[in-house]
Amino acid sequence: MKSIFLSHEDVFARPLPVLEKVGAAAPASDLALLTAQDDGFLTDGRCINYYLSEGGFVSRFGQADKCAVCAVRPALQLEPGEEKLLGRRRQEGDVTIVEYGRYPHVVLDESMRPLAGREYARGALEETGRQVTVAGEVRSVYRLGGKEIVCVEAVSGGANGFVRFSDESVAAEGEEVFLEMRPVRWLYDEGRRLLISCTALFAGWGREEAQEYLSGAFLQELTAEPEEKALSGEFCLRRHDELSLIRAYVEANIPVFLHGLSGDGKSDRVRQIDPQALDIELVNETPETINGRAVYNETKSEIVDIKPVWLIKLEKLCEDGKLHILFFDELTNATKQTQSVIFKIVLERFVNNRWPLPANARIVAAGNDRSESSAAHDLAEPLFGRFAHIYIRTTVENWMPWAVEHTMNPYVMEFLANNDLYLRTPYTGTEGNADPRRWEMVSRVLDASGNDFSLLGPIVGPETADAFVRFFRHRGQLGSLGHYADEELERFSVARRYQLAQQCLQVSAEQSAEARALVTRLGKEYLAWYEYMLTRRGTL
Repeated sequence: MKSIFLSHEDVFARPLPVLEKVGAAAPASDLALLTAQDDGFLTDGRCINYYLSEGGFVSRFGQADKCAVCAVRPALQLEPGEEKLLGRRRQEGDVTIVEYGRYPHVVLDESMRPLAGREYARGALEETGRQVTVAGEVRSVYRLGGKEIVCVEAVSGGANGFVRFSDESVAAEGEEVFLEMRPVRWLYDEGRRLLISCTALFAGWGREEAQEYLSGAFLQELTAEPEEKALSGEFCLRRHDELSLIRAYVEANIPVFLHGLSGDGKSDRVRQIDPQALDIELVNETPETINGRAVYNETKSEIVDIKPVWLIKLEKLCEDGKLHILFFDELTNATKQTQSVIFKIVLERFVNNRWPLPANARIVAAGNDRSESSAAHDLAEPLFGRFAHIYIRTTVENWMPWAVEHTMNPYVMEFLANNDLYLRTPYTGTEGNADPRRWEMVSRVLDASGNDFSLLGPIVGPETADAFVRFFRHRGQLGSLGHYADEELERFSVARRYQLAQQCLQVSAEQSAEARALVTRLGKEYLAWYEYMLTRRGTL
């Protein structure tokens, strides 16, 4: 197998049969849009200029016009017997489409980008050992849950200052964008044993550079296998956080139950995976509202079942073909009768034995611990057994990156970095108590009031509010930075690292270089926190 450029004859003079059917114009992949230097005349709709061999071009209109900025539309010439390497063959009209190889040509789903950005900044993404070349630069391929992704910076110099992708999302110049490794789709000319990429796959190269890449590393990168691919007798072990676990089970169509205390962010995690998730709070529902109502039709003298409103909404939501989450919240607070109805839906994926759930609907449920609610019930054993169970535990370690991403008030972040025991305080039923959700409320009221500390007590309770005020009255007594060996820093707990980063923040005006150098040694996560706090220093 070898990579080739299509010729002017292949496309225009004596068009290949497959191009006669689909036309000469080529839509742009998200990677091509991201790496092309847009001069304002790069695309028409979704079609983009691309190179031919021997100095030829195909314009975005499918014409043989010379173009200033071009993408690359690869073609592969197969040797006899290599047809067996092709995957997922199907007919689209009169054209045969096959899949071969994987490449980072599709932008990552918008719901996953905040997580990818946060984990990338922390240096927490798992490397697969695989690499791809993007516009002349070798990029590492990372694993995010069940997906493989590549980080690419949007090129500068675009005519509009931003890139618009195939899903209508946009990225500004210089922004880090995550692309997902996906199978590449090819037009297949079986008689000529020729594959032509369905899209102009990548850009950022001159013709000679592109020719060198296509004849060299491209095929190796296209067909490289993930390092941890499970073959016969092999397995892999991957590190997962709570969010990647949830995502993995959702993608595998396994119902998930999220356990946790109030304010631990169970709903927030669901929204990070599917911002459009359909949320049903079961504490407000009855078996009738879940199953639908039975109405007597006097005209026909018969009982008619009416589809529940939530199912109609879910069907409408799932029309786009993407995975969407049906989120049964507060399942432990639902009555036993309502839990029984949910059990049948989870077990059979049918509502009232009549209406099927959409094939792309996924079920996630959640409930608070019994210690928090006298109305909570244990799940019946058959219902419990239908879920994968994930126990959400919010700590300063996993809350702080989220707080940076959501621009929490810096006073809140600084206090909790040094006083992690106050992240959650006991519920008394008589006055306010602290939990992650309530600290978000504190952040909002401080931002809105110009940091009026007298407003904290009714939210987190007087004891925690007093501790908050005392801390900032005496924070100047933290002392000098000190000297730490690498081995000593490695033994520090997460809370201690945040404390040290906070000390660096306090002396940054006088010891800027030393403070930044020390925070950098703590790790990317702490450096991101430090830089965020510096940007909001004016409020401290």
